[in-house]
Amino acid sequence: MAEPRIAFFLSTSGHSGVDRVAKNLLPAIARRGYRVDLLKVRGHGPKLNTADAQTAAPRLRILDLGHRQTYACLPSLVRYLRRERPAALLSDKDRVNRTALLARALAGVETRLLLRLGTTPSLDLASRGRWERWLQRTSIGKLYPFADQVITPSRGAADDIARYTGLARSLIQVAPSPVVPESLFDTTLTPPEHPWFQDADWPLILGAGELCGRKDFETLLRGFALLRAQRQCRLMIIGRGRRRERLLALARELGVAEDFTLPGFIPEPYAYLANADLFAFTSRWEGLGFVLIEALALGTPVVSTDCPSGPSEILQAGRYGPLVPVGDHQALAAAMASTLAAPLPAATLKQAARGYGIEAATDAYLSAMRLPPWRPGFG
Repeated sequence: MAEPRIAFFLSTSGHSGVDRVAKNLLPAIARRGYRVDLLKVRGHGPKLNTADAQTAAPRLRILDLGHRQTYACLPSLVRYLRRERPAALLSDKDRVNRTALLARALAGVETRLLLRLGTTPSLDLASRGRWERWLQRTSIGKLYPFADQVITPSRGAADDIARYTGLARSLIQVAPSPVVPESLFDTTLTPPEHPWFQDADWPLILGAGELCGRKDFETLLRGFALLRAQRQCRLMIIGRGRRRERLLALARELGVAEDFTLPGFIPEPYAYLANADLFAFTSRWEGLGFVLIEALALGTPVVSTDCPSGPSEILQAGRYGPLVPVGDHQALAAAMASTLAAPLPAATLKQAARGYGIEAATDAYLSAMRLPPWRPGFG
């Protein structure tokens, strides 16, 4: 009997949440004994970690579909499905999902199709044009029922998808994202070389993510300025994006420029997260909140906005860190002050992240695919 094959059709920026899912999930499934194919739009991510890909080889293949546009990959995807007939195909993001739906219909195969959405669409689409809002809302509500399952990383996102698009809630399954390598829970990481990590007298607050409106680092800066007026502390935000100069200008306006820095994108941020005194998460909306989970897994105290959706689930309604209203810099400053004064023990914080370990999440994804957690007969 042929070994089951699982295909992933993805087109990403190279540094998105979907990239993080792929880098962790695909090698993990291959290690469980399944053959895994990553079908890529040319010039797009995800890029798997070299070490993980080598470890998973030869069970993990990366296949270029031959085109730089998602829709142009349709004929290649149809041919692949007819030739390989994978047990399951998972795609992510609406344009890719629409292409996967059409490809399976044209291929005429029985491959189980799972469509993933990682955000809350009602908020994610609010700033888009009327045509884009109509297209995605309609495709999710009218086309996604032809898939076997829709996957989302949090209950809040699942409820939003159903409410906003009319998609049956029974079709949507919550599967925790594979965020944390098991080894991370017990790892001690050397502080980065940046001098701010060497100065114990000045607590360091860390933010991380794309410098964009959704992450709302302006609120973090304003909250930090209030806190800085009360006590010694510094703020570092790792990431890149269009709002870099705006944030630097705001820091000068608030009078905290000397205690604020933007070092840029850090490919492996674990050492930064592990050695900060506090991690602040200020998103306006999310599908989950990967970096919040990573900070907890490393035992770093956190504060977060109570944005839709994810943080309240991750922090269990404030049990593992304060939740403040979105955009409220005064509440954020108070939460940062209280958390720095009385942080939870690292062992307690790590418990909040256990459900997002790679192995636990891999079990959930294979269950959604109607496949056993290990290929029968493997190992």
